[in-house]
Amino acid sequence: MTFSVNYVERDGGGACLRLVGELDLSTAPVLTAAIDQLTAAGETRVLLDLSGLTFCDSTGMAVFVRGDNRAAAVGGWLRLTGAQGRVERVLRVTGLADVLRYEPESVDPASRSAS
Repeated sequence: MTFSVNYVERDGGGACLRLVGELDLSTAPVLTAAIDQLTAAGETRVLLDLSGLTFCDSTGMAVFVRGDNRAAAVGGWLRLTGAQGRVERVLRVTGLADVLRYEPESVDPASRSAS
């Protein structure tokens, strides 16, 4: 299975990355690089749209946490939206749905509270 990270322009600020495929040990570096590139360019609010993600292992979950830490270090945040099926279940079971303020529906990152 392939994995891709697609940048989606959003009105009102913030960046959205739409993830497609399987996020695991072999593909996690692609997402890490994308998040690092955004934060290095000064983006502080990052929304990850997981609606196209079919699988995510613990390595992928660690990338979400690392990405949130990276964004927080520059005064921002990373949030998740759109997960379905097994991916949503793993987010809820691990508690990351609460920690990363997961929203079931896609939302504009500019409308999200920074707190």
